[in-house]
Amino acid sequence: MSPLFAQPGDGKHTELDGSSRRVILDLPELMLVEFTFEAGGIGALHSHPHLQTSYVAEGVFEVTIDGVTQTIGKGGAYIVPSGLVHGVKALEAGKLIDSFTPRRDDFL
Repeated sequence: MSPLFAQPGDGKHTELDGSSRRVILDLPELMLVEFTFEAGGIGALHSHPHLQTSYVAEGVFEVTIDGVTQTIGKGGAYIVPSGLVHGVKALEAGKLIDSFTPRRDDFL
């Protein structure tokens, strides 16, 4: 796999409870990850030191960041500043495309 390009299906796949994760591309400074959720799937509340942006590629998600919750549908996006507690619930089956800086080595 090239560190600069990815084809559909490339990357490390990890099955999670109610979702799956695919690391699409990564360099030490930046990472691109696809999360696929079943309807009702939960991304539990958590925090990390990485700056994160997320794009809703499919579906509708209830997104909580620092105690504030909004419903975001296909084509919407959000930013999670470093250290803030955040999580999601898939209100219908969907996909999130997340980027992290720096890379989340715990996903590799």
